[in-house]
Amino acid sequence: MRLIAPFLVSLGLLVPVVAHGQDAALAAFNAWCFKAGQTADGIRARMEQDTASPLPFDLTFWDVSIEPTSHDIPAGVERRCEVSFSGNHTEQAVQALRRQMATPPVFGTVIPLPATHSAEPGTVLIEGRELLRGRVAVVHVGRRNDQTFLAVDRLFDGLGLPREG
Repeated sequence: MRLIAPFLVSLGLLVPVVAHGQDAALAAFNAWCFKAGQTADGIRARMEQDTASPLPFDLTFWDVSIEPTSHDIPAGVERRCEVSFSGNHTEQAVQALRRQMATPPVFGTVIPLPATHSAEPGTVLIEGRELLRGRVAVVHVGRRNDQTFLAVDRLFDGLGLPREG
């Protein structure tokens, strides 16, 4: 296995198997949280396939444009994907998020933070992003209850864009 492992890693075949904790959460977030058209069961199954079952991190996901949810939905938010995991790994989380947003297709352009969102205690990054077709998302990284979290919310169509003079 020692001789094969470097080859498998170079092909990207071993990474999901050896990823644990924050590494698994960051990889799963970047692989799946930016993809539209998913259900809660579908995204959980894909993340478990890539990491482990049960997930080695917490996942909150809903998209009310696809299916109803029992989650409390913040005003204006149509879809949320959030992972959280033990420890203070916010610097690593911000770096991973920035790397993913810069990877083509680039995840929107920075806009002023929509009124639907604000920084909360523990926030290290929160920003609005204008997406294609006039949609808006908010990315958020921080700490709460001794856990690091990464989230991406998509707002309902027509919300969050800066108004021109």
